Amino acid sequence: MLTSFRATLHLFSRNVRLFLLTAFLVGFGFDGGVLSVDFNLYLLRLGYGPEIVGIINSAGLFAFALFSLPAALFGNWWGLRRMILIGLGVVLLGGVLLPLAELFSGLWQQGWLMGAYIVILLGMALFFVNGAPFMMASTPPAQRDHLFSMQTGLMAIAAFLGNLVGGILPAAFARLLGITLDSPVPYRFPLLVAALLVLPALLLMLSANAAATDDNEEQTEDADPRMPASAGSKPLSTGLFLLLIFVRMLQVCGVATLFVFFNVYLDTELQIATSTIGLVLAAGRLIAVPVALLTPYFTRRFGNLNVVVVSCLIVTLGYLPITFVPTLGAAAVGYIAVIGLSAMRYPASMNFSMRIVAPSQRGILTGAGEMGAGVAFTALALGGGYVITYLGYESLFVLSSVLNLTGALLFWYFFRNFRRKKSERTATPVAPQAALPMDGPPV
Repeated sequence: MLTSFRATLHLFSRNVRLFLLTAFLVGFGFDGGVLSVDFNLYLLRLGYGPEIVGIINSAGLFAFALFSLPAALFGNWWGLRRMILIGLGVVLLGGVLLPLAELFSGLWQQGWLMGAYIVILLGMALFFVNGAPFMMASTPPAQRDHLFSMQTGLMAIAAFLGNLVGGILPAAFARLLGITLDSPVPYRFPLLVAALLVLPALLLMLSANAAATDDNEEQTEDADPRMPASAGSKPLSTGLFLLLIFVRMLQVCGVATLFVFFNVYLDTELQIATSTIGLVLAAGRLIAVPVALLTPYFTRRFGNLNVVVVSCLIVTLGYLPITFVPTLGAAAVGYIAVIGLSAMRYPASMNFSMRIVAPSQRGILTGAGEMGAGVAFTALALGGGYVITYLGYESLFVLSSVLNLTGALLFWYFFRNFRRKKSERTATPVAPQAALPMDGPPV
């Protein structure tokens, strides 16, 4: 699998490889990596409960949601690469500011934490919203199944390593400083490490070229007369466009709860050590790697839509052991199922969505989709803290699984008649150097 992974990576253009390596560093530090292990535990050690943890998380996620659509427009106006670079700079700024919250107390401290986290998420919006169109513009149609799977696989590897490091570093700093893990200090330094990793990411993207306009329009056949006759070449109708975003919101609910509250659940409810929490989170990310890399095989065999629906159904089943068996083993099994299958849902869903909309809509779809995902994360982060306090973790887990299942069923019902041409389903990858002007000067 490693040989196949490397061979597939070398098929992509230089721009894509640079972006994927940049995303790897961002994933290691922030998007599911070190930050996902240590940030909430840092908040708990500062004395905050689940409600405040939820409020701080939701503030950043709401900023991400609000800024995602403007981030797409900025990319259209001023260039995708430029917005990616600005986004990385903003992430670095927020990452450095975040651990300085201990200089303050009371409401000032809470406001500082919230503000720094908002800055990080604003930068992440610029980075990820413009990243997908940047890669699409740098990749021919035949390789796009592999493109999003490769991105998801690399991000999963990054998060796996980041989770391991995030679980180990607090104990290492605690021993070095002669303090216990009940103090917030050992959690401060891993957050700074995550921030400093953005510097090499910035250097990588500085050496990339500006993305060319994506003229690789694709056709999809449509067996349903109610659907557009040439989806993929003409703009998708407003109703279906909004439905794609709404469905994404519901599907994201399947992972949002565990991203925000799973480490809190293990720490406060099951009394699990920080190093073990890091191992559990890392295991989920590790499983996501082969799942993501196998996604192109399943999508070619069964279709993107069917892969999305089945992965969502398995995510729903993954919530059962977490909800009804309050043990570390059951929680780990459920978490691995949810995170692992989400690594299949995301690339299949992105590939499906990008194929059925016109190239001119892709940037807006990415921005609007990330906005919808941010709204879902915000709602579950903000409301989840209160649900946990008054109804318990079980109620929140059940709610998340039901929303995820609803998203899968709506997606299947409304988009089941979209089909790709046989020539596209059976197309084999070709080297991007033969198809793209992306390795030379900016076009």
